Amino acid sequence: QVRLVESGGGLVKPGGSLRLSCAASGFAFSSYAMSWYRQGPGKERELVANTTNIGVGTNYADSVKGRFTISRDNAKNTLYLQMNSLKPEDTAVYYCNARYSIQDHWGQGTQVTVSS
Repeated sequence: QVRLVESGGGLVKPGGSLRLSCAASGFAFSSYAMSWYRQGPGKERELVANTTNIGVGTNYADSVKGRFTISRDNAKNTLYLQMNSLKPEDTAVYYCNARYSIQDHWGQGTQVTVSS
């Protein structure tokens, strides 16, 4: 059974940091490109960052470049998102996504709230 379980969300003040994790199981994690998406209140889901199956290539949304870092540990079947200098507009539910060919898997999401 494919599972993607996000963790690490919470309430943080502007300028603070959080590290999200996505634990994967039930599929060949190291074969899949991995991404983080987010959906803010009243907004559409958007791509935050993605990485290739071996973590060599990464892409970021312009809004998070220089503040967020995506990484993965294929030995631990885990995807990470280090978020620094957080802003109120980063408030959203953050989702982990795994994609390979026509296979497309999603986690349930973790809430990140940036507020003073």
